[in-house]
Amino acid sequence: MLMAALLILCGNAYSETVFVTLEKDNALAIVDPEAGQLIKTVAVGQRPRGIAISKDFRQLYVAASDDDTIQVVDIDTMKVVGNLPSGKDPETFAVNPKGDLLFASNEDDGRVTAIDIQKQKAIKEIPVGVEPEGITVSPDEKWVASASEATNMVHWIDRKTLAVADNTLVDPRPRALSFTQDSKQLWVTSEMAGTVTVIDAESRQIIKNIKFEIPGLTAGKIQPVGVVIDEKRQWAYVALGPANRVAQINAQTLEPEKYFLVGQRVWNLAFSPKQDRLYTTNGVSNDISIIDLERMEVAKSIGVGQYPWGIAVKP
Repeated sequence: MLMAALLILCGNAYSETVFVTLEKDNALAIVDPEAGQLIKTVAVGQRPRGIAISKDFRQLYVAASDDDTIQVVDIDTMKVVGNLPSGKDPETFAVNPKGDLLFASNEDDGRVTAIDIQKQKAIKEIPVGVEPEGITVSPDEKWVASASEATNMVHWIDRKTLAVADNTLVDPRPRALSFTQDSKQLWVTSEMAGTVTVIDAESRQIIKNIKFEIPGLTAGKIQPVGVVIDEKRQWAYVALGPANRVAQINAQTLEPEKYFLVGQRVWNLAFSPKQDRLYTTNGVSNDISIIDLERMEVAKSIGVGQYPWGIAVKP
């Protein structure tokens, strides 16, 4: 078993690896999704939350919120090999498609910090609204979109000038953002309103506010957080927090069609490389769920450690 685990960590034993930040363990969990098991955990900084993988799949970026830094972790050794100057309390961040810039949300300061990854240098601090958290970069690299929880706005940062060019008012407490692959739409979850707002990226105007109804649950239990959309814009998936469910939304009709029962307090989501599976982090039940998107069922849950929050997948 030890030899198998070593082979897995070297990347030769299976096709993908799932990395999960454990907020209360100050650690990363490494999961083999094919075998459906936790391989090991490794220590990182304090209160790790946001996580992303480099374009060449050789490094992980981990937001160590209480250390006021984004750590660079070498995937081969699972050692911290660098720190990016992220500003205070970098809870979430986004890497641009080219893989050379990282944009960190500084919730305490009402700013977004733009960082040159190779130089490990902050190149600009961009003022936004109060308590920015969700952030993403459009695939065409035209926009960096930042959501401020207390201002209830999406701030459209021009990628070239690194200045706010427009703002869109959305429902209360926007948490996460995701562009469609064609960069034409931005989807925004609003935790307090229990909605998802779909915005036209060209006009920055709202197309629709999507609401959820789950039999047996009060509206207060439905608190959308993470959101992902498949490459063909057929389906979108939304983590509904204490509703313990992931909503499947028809991305053409903009109507919810199915709910998957997962673990407790589902936070964030990530596709497998082929987008035939969806992984969820379930903060209160201390596990992740694997949703088989071909069979349309929850295939398995895997215990990973205390308070799993962020998730990234290496092919």
